[in-house]
Amino acid sequence: MHADIQQVKEKVGEKADLVRQLNGELAKAVVGQEHMVSRLMVGLLTEGHVLLEGVPGLAKTTVITALAQALGVDFSRIQFTPDLLPADLIGTMIYQPSDGKFTTRRGPVFSNLILADEINRAPSKVQSALLEAMQERQVTIGDKTYQLDRPFLVLATQNPIEQEGTYPLPEAQVDRFMLKVNITYPEQHEERKVLDMALDETKRPINAVLQVKDIFEMQEVARMIYIDDQIKGYIVNLVRATRDPTAFKLKGIAELIDFGASPRASIFLGKGARAIAFLNGRGYVTPQDVKDIAYDVLRHRVILTYEAEAEEKTADDVIREILNAVPVP
Repeated sequence: MHADIQQVKEKVGEKADLVRQLNGELAKAVVGQEHMVSRLMVGLLTEGHVLLEGVPGLAKTTVITALAQALGVDFSRIQFTPDLLPADLIGTMIYQPSDGKFTTRRGPVFSNLILADEINRAPSKVQSALLEAMQERQVTIGDKTYQLDRPFLVLATQNPIEQEGTYPLPEAQVDRFMLKVNITYPEQHEERKVLDMALDETKRPINAVLQVKDIFEMQEVARMIYIDDQIKGYIVNLVRATRDPTAFKLKGIAELIDFGASPRASIFLGKGARAIAFLNGRGYVTPQDVKDIAYDVLRHRVILTYEAEAEEKTADDVIREILNAVPVP
């Protein structure tokens, strides 16, 4: 097994230059925000959808647009608004009077990378139109089903729910996002650099540094990364602790959780930990890799009670208690 891990590490090293090139292109468009960039890389390596949440002006849309340009894939930006219709996303059937037949007009969802900008500005019927595409990578228009091209990645942005004019996302759709990443304000020195870049009228063009085959090869290497059985057990215990905290001697947590995470969380924790190991240049997963990705995988899957809200407890607070309580292998 040791030799296999070494071989995987060598393969990871071979792909490291592609990651550096990709990060270099993204650095032309965004300053700082390393956590957001790394989580977009995790989404790319695992083909997992990513939800970015933060107040306006934190470069969420900018970095996703830059990522699409650097990847050189088919890209669609969908601006979610209250008057958007499901057909505006997936497409519709159009009647042709000349021959009395219907033809299919495909919507913008037929792309490799989808930017669902301000996804919580549209009502739930529009948001739900993405469910089939995000899970099955297919779209049904009329009575015909169309397979979507791979890779297929939905990168969505949203403002916090308390912002005016927003709608909460349906739980079924939220669960289909592999990661929910909270975006915070930049540091002082980073914001100064943002200002310098904005005042400098010379724009550095973003070049396409990867091809589709490079993305597939990186994803294949990420799938080879070794996860020990004890790490798998640790992942399952973390997720089960969100459902039954008392079984893990978590005092005062059970009354804060209304619903715990689904088995999909276990799958995404494993895939995400592999991607973190890949980005760190290793051929195996450590418990710290699981901890590093745990907040982004679990925060939108742990549904809190009204009591938690009254105590001003967040999902991250609960996850922190779980990570501290569950034994690490």
